[in-house]
Amino acid sequence: MLSATTTITTTKITSLADDDNDDLQQRRLRKTRKYKSMKEIMRKARRVEIVYTDGGGGGDDDENGDEFSHVLCEQCNLGDKAEEILLCDKCDRGFHMLCLKPIVVRVPIGPWYCPSCSGHNSSRNNIIRFSQTKILDFFRIQQSSQSMVKCASPQDVRRRRKRARPLVLHKKQRRLVQFTPTEDPARRLLQMRTLASALTALNMEFSNDLTYMPGMAPRSANQAKFENGGIQVLSREDAETLESCRAMYERGEYPPLMVVYDSFEGYTVEADSLIKDLTFIAEYSGDVDYLKNREHDDCDSLMTLISAKNPSNSLVVCPDKRGNIARFINGVNNHSPESRKKKNLKCVRYNVNGECRVLLVATRDIAKGDRLYYDYNGDENEYPTHYFI
Repeated sequence: MLSATTTITTTKITSLADDDNDDLQQRRLRKTRKYKSMKEIMRKARRVEIVYTDGGGGGDDDENGDEFSHVLCEQCNLGDKAEEILLCDKCDRGFHMLCLKPIVVRVPIGPWYCPSCSGHNSSRNNIIRFSQTKILDFFRIQQSSQSMVKCASPQDVRRRRKRARPLVLHKKQRRLVQFTPTEDPARRLLQMRTLASALTALNMEFSNDLTYMPGMAPRSANQAKFENGGIQVLSREDAETLESCRAMYERGEYPPLMVVYDSFEGYTVEADSLIKDLTFIAEYSGDVDYLKNREHDDCDSLMTLISAKNPSNSLVVCPDKRGNIARFINGVNNHSPESRKKKNLKCVRYNVNGECRVLLVATRDIAKGDRLYYDYNGDENEYPTHYFI
């Protein structure tokens, strides 16, 4: 039987033997493994703070995610006014909004592509060769009545109005004048082709009417009684002129206008023959929606339809999916006296049978070749026009 002293001695010997075996295994492991694992290196390594120089990247810009802080404009080769530089979502090149041709007034919502990546420049400068049949289908012209119905001339309209007036003296009032379409069918077809080309380039459908789409404002929302005082009542004579012009549309007879593309102004409209003062040009058409739904819309052609006392009843016309030639008539620069002189149209909101309609009317005689302009703001002064040419 072993004593307690013998047991303790044996335990110590066994422990020393185990330690010798561990040391031997560690020495063998050091001989066979030449490199430490990455985990061991990273656990023992000290952290090093990298200091960037002025010419280097990274630093606070990278931490904040501003990796494009040093982007230069491809047109002017300057990096000032960084808040006005647009980055192409395809090539990542930068462009000042005012250096683009035509200029961009508002920062677009969603993807934006530079002129090179969008591929629109070449198609915009060329008129698409629509056939006559396609033109008739595009504008939904009634072919059956095209050759049978003759529209009353402006002289006939004036004579009819004169007979209808009572034999009393009235103050002379300025009335709308019915437009005179081009007599040459081939020239008239060319005018319509330029409009069809511009609408097609912007992926738009032609429409001469206000459209009420699901999810937007219903037609019942377009009530003139909601307007806060800035609307005129269309007289009976002017209503006749408007309906007469709409009947001419259905026969393929339009005002003598051409849509052209300008590298500075974009699409614009010019007269193809003389247009008299007070001539009805077009009704502003498109989808009708509540203003509250379009407050952050990047469409640059929104038109006020109803400015209501209750903001929830205010309506706008949105010609981004559907529209007519009014979509391409440009505005004047309110801050430039020279630009204001170019104004030859006025935009008027009328009460037509209880509904609001927006009409564009000539304010002076417009010669052939003159471009059409009107004031985008009217009395509201909310649209930024100080960048306009």
